[in-house]
Amino acid sequence: MGLLINGEYVSDALIRQEMASLRPHYEAMMADMEPVAREVQLKDWSRENVIERVLLRQEAARRHPAIPPDQVNERLTSLLPPPGDPDSCEAGATRAGVDLEAMKIEVLSQIQLERLVQEIGDKAPKPKKQELLDFYQANRERFLQPPMLHASHIVKNVNDTVDEATAHAAIAAAEAELTAGQLFAEVADRHSDCAGQGGSLGWFPVGEMVEEFENALLTLQPGQTTPIFRSVFGFHIAQLHDRRPEGVRPFNDVRAEIEAALQAQSRERALENFVDKLKETAIVKSAKAPAAAPPAASV
Repeated sequence: MGLLINGEYVSDALIRQEMASLRPHYEAMMADMEPVAREVQLKDWSRENVIERVLLRQEAARRHPAIPPDQVNERLTSLLPPPGDPDSCEAGATRAGVDLEAMKIEVLSQIQLERLVQEIGDKAPKPKKQELLDFYQANRERFLQPPMLHASHIVKNVNDTVDEATAHAAIAAAEAELTAGQLFAEVADRHSDCAGQGGSLGWFPVGEMVEEFENALLTLQPGQTTPIFRSVFGFHIAQLHDRRPEGVRPFNDVRAEIEAALQAQSRERALENFVDKLKETAIVKSAKAPAAAPPAASV
């Protein structure tokens, strides 16, 4: 016994597949329920998920019926092996038992659904500044940070191809240029084995770098540069730009992060409300498979 959703037959096999997908997560959540009740609840949730996905797919097809064929073909091509691959196939053939025309229908449905979800999300209200501040104040523990360092470095690695003496001579040449007054960033880009960005490491928490590196930096004040020192990787010269103490990150530093999180919640609520409205007008009833049923709907 399947479902008839707005006149479209959906096989009970899809509900069983959904149950199998949900079971590992929800069985632990429902461990205190009686086995029979647990199975009934799991089936109810699975049934609702299938109904919601079918309703969304139907609405997506209604709102976005005309997807350019080149977009469908481009997405389909990305799912297939490249030309010349032993597993590749010509149009009309099958790959791993899946008909290409059926795959094309699935891709079309996927693109339609993506457009609908985007459309719904774009209409979701954006969080106001006060909401961002309220979230920040209520969740300050989420924004705790360890002591942070902002530094740059010059490194000459010691490895199978570069011995100790060669690496030390190379970094000594870099140190001589720094002593002569040349800019750290310029010397780093000329000499460092990690050239680029002027040797910048950006901000990083204390405890992230190797011990020798951090110990050297922790002796400095912002603007100061270490002498040459050795780590497990080789020889370094490091410059400390700034440091931040342990504490709550400033609001302005985390505003974009909070805004993204609240906007994601807003988009999710908008989608849930949209699905609820679809369900209010949907006609859903149990039904037997038609005698000459077309392939069961995929969700």
